[in-house]
Amino acid sequence: MTTTAPKPRSKTVEQILDLAETMIQTRGYSAFSYQDIADGLGIRKASIHYYFPSKADLGAAVIDRYVARFDEALAAIGEDPQKSSLAVLDFYVEPYVGFAKTSDRICLCGALAGEILALPPPLRSRVDGFFQTHQDWLTRILKRGASRGEFVLAAPPAKVARFIFSALQGALLVKRATGDASQLRDVITVMKLQLAAGS
Repeated sequence: MTTTAPKPRSKTVEQILDLAETMIQTRGYSAFSYQDIADGLGIRKASIHYYFPSKADLGAAVIDRYVARFDEALAAIGEDPQKSSLAVLDFYVEPYVGFAKTSDRICLCGALAGEILALPPPLRSRVDGFFQTHQDWLTRILKRGASRGEFVLAAPPAKVARFIFSALQGALLVKRATGDASQLRDVITVMKLQLAAGS
């Protein structure tokens, strides 16, 4: 089992993580190497190995940082009673909209899911955890919206959460393949219409 040693986050470490994250989102985990990162940053491969002895260590650190960013933001917005449930969902879809504005970036864990069988076990479990956490969070927001009379749900909250999460992730993949950003916009529009139906 790989471990990620808690070393200080220097500027170099952040740059390594930033570039690795972008490469996973655009190329995939299997399609980049330490040499690609070294060339991109103008550093030696040994510098990368110092912080991340194996590619699995690097992948785990990239996912952990990505998940932490999401978790922090979702916890803050989800606990704000002043925000309408629709405003909370709007906040949730912002990163998806941001990815759709690029030529080839998609959700990090969505990209990793496409090659899940080729990933080391520690990375697989992290991707699974990300998906489950987001579906659980969406379930809570949908329950909140329904209890406040803001949403009308056509199915149990957990099933609607799965639908929304899968639709957003899938729309990014289709957008990357077709270059058509309206894929995601249409998913978001229909999602809102369905949740507001009858209210």
